[in-house]
Amino acid sequence: MAPLIGAAVCYLTAPALGKKVGWVAFLTLLYTTAQALFFEGPQAFQGTLHALESYQWAPTAGLTFGFLADGLSLPVLLVINLVLAATTVFSMPYMQKRIQQLDGAEKPGRYGMYYLNYLLISAGLAGIVLSTNLIEIYLFLEMVLVPTFVIISIFGYAQKERVAIIYIIWNQLGAFIFLSGIALFYTATAPHTFDLSPASLGQVAASPLAYWVAGLIILGWLVKMAVFGIHMWLPITEAEPPTAFAPTMAVVSGVGNYVIVRLLLFGMPSVFQAFSLPLMAWAVITMFYAGAVAVAQTDVKYLFAWSTMSQNAYSILGIASFSLIGATGGIFYFLSHIMGKFVMFSVAGILLLQTGRRDLREMGGLAAKMPFTATLFLLGALILSAVPPTSGFQAEWTMFAGIFRQGAAGSPAFMAVAVLGLIATLFTVAYTLWPMRRIFFGALPQSLAEVKEAPLTLTLPLFAVTIVSIVIGIYPDLVFRPLYSFATGLNLGLR
Repeated sequence: MAPLIGAAVCYLTAPALGKKVGWVAFLTLLYTTAQALFFEGPQAFQGTLHALESYQWAPTAGLTFGFLADGLSLPVLLVINLVLAATTVFSMPYMQKRIQQLDGAEKPGRYGMYYLNYLLISAGLAGIVLSTNLIEIYLFLEMVLVPTFVIISIFGYAQKERVAIIYIIWNQLGAFIFLSGIALFYTATAPHTFDLSPASLGQVAASPLAYWVAGLIILGWLVKMAVFGIHMWLPITEAEPPTAFAPTMAVVSGVGNYVIVRLLLFGMPSVFQAFSLPLMAWAVITMFYAGAVAVAQTDVKYLFAWSTMSQNAYSILGIASFSLIGATGGIFYFLSHIMGKFVMFSVAGILLLQTGRRDLREMGGLAAKMPFTATLFLLGALILSAVPPTSGFQAEWTMFAGIFRQGAAGSPAFMAVAVLGLIATLFTVAYTLWPMRRIFFGALPQSLAEVKEAPLTLTLPLFAVTIVSIVIGIYPDLVFRPLYSFATGLNLGLR
């Protein structure tokens, strides 16, 4: 409820506050994060959290409106809120420059439009994570889709209207496929329901429609995560929105990892197991393809857009391993990835603001001019490349421990996929550290001799998120314990 109230307040007060209305959005997200952390965090850490709110909606149609915070949903919600809150602070100076570019002058009402839609997206993501029935998830999915379309179409860069249409067509396709799975889920339950209770999930798992339900849900979300073959929409729709919004796009495209775990791996494990090896193979193909294309990019924003596609596939690989520790690592990796991607995309935005350039070939030697920004780029690269002591290291080794455990226990095909997945991680090192050399070291072009370091309003949010990543990397139980306690408490029989 708080993000919805905050969205209205942002829109109404923007004419008076201008870019400072971003602080309203930040305080809204800070409030929701603090509330979840202090009231429910201790229970999640102890493995005892199960906070459920349920309201009558349309009982005759099998609909209730509910929210569930537990050891799976709470860590995901907290990290998403952390990234979104940091992005609001970064957005204030960035969107000031972007609005001036678009309108030739600062128009305070534009900030209201941006933050109204931004907080609607945050509310939609929170709803997806906390929802207790499928129709509710679908409605919150649409709440994310429409404001994202608005932000891209108004504030984006090259061919922004076309990019926004590409985004909404592909994501509506994924949502439609997911909705088809929801309809079959409803058909397979008696009495008919959309609730995600253990009883209804068990009914669906025992139904002849079970594999169709699971297949449609998986395919719908794979479209939204842009795996290989259905990926064409993602690079341009992450590269051409305003760069301050790009980290949120990474969250939106990756939240499907959580949904698949909640609905299928932990909801219908006996059914999901049949999809394990094909999904792992598909993930590895995506990792190789997207990683190779990312390395070949010369536009810094497109580089990180392609890397989103590659790193979403990491999480899919862990989740599809059908291993308890692999799936836990897969969710952990998604959370680490969005922290690292926030830093990297934000550095791309800083470079665009301070140099006016996105092309790697036109940069070089900027470490001497922008030492804080160079340090942030390195820290983001370490998170994504899974180098200790960052969260990426803890997430990746946990995930691959589960993947290889499944490989050792399964057929040779599982082991082959596991080995190939490990090899594919070398692309991450290449597409994070190679551009650092191109941008920050070597000869400084004469045209960049007057470049200055970014202001603290741009760099401090990035430092805050990297500190959280390092703290989690040093003490991974902050995330791992609630996730693993939740999963083991289900007694699913996963290895």
